[in-house]
Amino acid sequence: MDFANKVEQSEAIILLEKSDREFISLFKKELLSVEIYKPNRIDKQTPHDRDEFYLIISGEGKFQLQEDITAFKPGDFIYVPAHADHKFIEFSDNFITWVFFIG
Repeated sequence: MDFANKVEQSEAIILLEKSDREFISLFKKELLSVEIYKPNRIDKQTPHDRDEFYLIISGEGKFQLQEDITAFKPGDFIYVPAHADHKFIEFSDNFITWVFFIG
């Protein structure tokens, strides 16, 4: 679903829950794509061909970027360069994040 210029977090979460998927695309415009993501126990991501960043909505856990591991919590911003190995690990059941692909 594409929104014109605003995506409400609560509405995005409802749409994700109704989809029975781990992520849904909410907005696409030239150099920006926005998704909401809630992995089910294991983050199965593979490297992407675009830079991306996450803005954590809820939950906490750890994030691995290449060999580095860092803790995260709601409100944190995480940047991932294109083609970098990365994944969320040891995250809580209520973990949800915005995903922004750029470039």
